[in-house]
Amino acid sequence: MTARRPTAASRWRRATHRPAPRSPNSPSPSPAPSTRWPQPRSGRRACAPPPNPGPAVWIHADLQPGNVLTAGGRLSAVIDFGCLGLGDPAVDLLAAWYLLPAAAHPAFRAALPADHASDACWARGRAWALSTALGELGYYRETRPAMADIARQVIRRVLDAAVSPASPS
Repeated sequence: MTARRPTAASRWRRATHRPAPRSPNSPSPSPAPSTRWPQPRSGRRACAPPPNPGPAVWIHADLQPGNVLTAGGRLSAVIDFGCLGLGDPAVDLLAAWYLLPAAAHPAFRAALPADHASDACWARGRAWALSTALGELGYYRETRPAMADIARQVIRRVLDAAVSPASPS
């Protein structure tokens, strides 16, 4: 994606990431990963980010190359809402590592609402990207090599960002 696309993607996130209305039939949001799984050993910050302090919002939860359509170098549509649900807005930040080069991360992040651009939310988004990519690598390694290759690229991007202190991603 070009440097202009992060703004369109950020506008889409801003428009859709609203607190979800509650009704008697609404499912309870799942607890944060940090309360569902054992905490990793210290030193693995990317896997144990701070929990989401805000309300659950509507999330797409699968903003990956096959689900984001572009036209003329710009975001034109988001498809496949099979994972749509209530959750941490950081989940949709995984798009930064799945869709954008590291050089575009500052523009993407700057276009987000302040609470979604915070260091804590960004760390949770990075953790979601890593977690998702690790799961996909194991699942698709034998059956869908192209998906496994995307997962490998994302894992590299997340780990490169984690070891590069000067990097904003």
